[in-house]
Amino acid sequence: MPSYSTRLDRFISANIGVKRGDVRLLLAAKRVTVDGVVATDIAQAIGQFSHVSVDDKVLQATRPRYLMMNKPAGVVSATKDEHHTTVIDLLPAAEREGLHIAGRLDFNSTGLLLLTNNGLWSRRLSLPERNIAKVYTVTVADKLHRDYIEAFAAGMYFEYEGITTRPVELEILSDYVAKLSLTEGRYHQIKRMFGRFQNEVLSLHRDAVGPLKLDPQLLPGQSRHLSADELSSLARI
Repeated sequence: MPSYSTRLDRFISANIGVKRGDVRLLLAAKRVTVDGVVATDIAQAIGQFSHVSVDDKVLQATRPRYLMMNKPAGVVSATKDEHHTTVIDLLPAAEREGLHIAGRLDFNSTGLLLLTNNGLWSRRLSLPERNIAKVYTVTVADKLHRDYIEAFAAGMYFEYEGITTRPVELEILSDYVAKLSLTEGRYHQIKRMFGRFQNEVLSLHRDAVGPLKLDPQLLPGQSRHLSADELSSLARI
């Protein structure tokens, strides 16, 4: 669901069918409340999550929702798909309405996926200037060596986009497993970077987004709401 803002008079006129000029009379009679407070300004901004009532009739009471999912492989990071199961399909029916994905994962990638109905929140998470690191565990087909660490840290030029990737921190955990930390998400970026070494990525798992780590108790396909502390930790970045 996209974020939006509109004037109070426009909002009330559209929702109860009165003329915008008559909304002033409703306010004068103290019949309108916004977020529990009697409204006095017809130009007051009404956002996606403003609670608006006229008399006893609630016109809007949408609450922001933030979920984490342990995305399984073979599921599309999309709200709709004619041919494949989507991450939205994995949610309980009561949770699905209005949600979108804040930072997709590829079809066969797994791990931490964030979903929300707050468009402003998801856009802020993706802003390059916020430098929010995403941490991944990667398994590859061929043996890793120190040349990878230096090449990833230097960045790689992607001719198609005409850009050089930001430095990526790579830690070799074993011969075929590495942990990566990067602050951007170019198209198939990790697979393309390993592709420079002609090394196939066999599995890609997202462990964390900034300070937010995947709940180890979530099985693949399961989800839960973010806690207040988790939301606060992201807001502090």
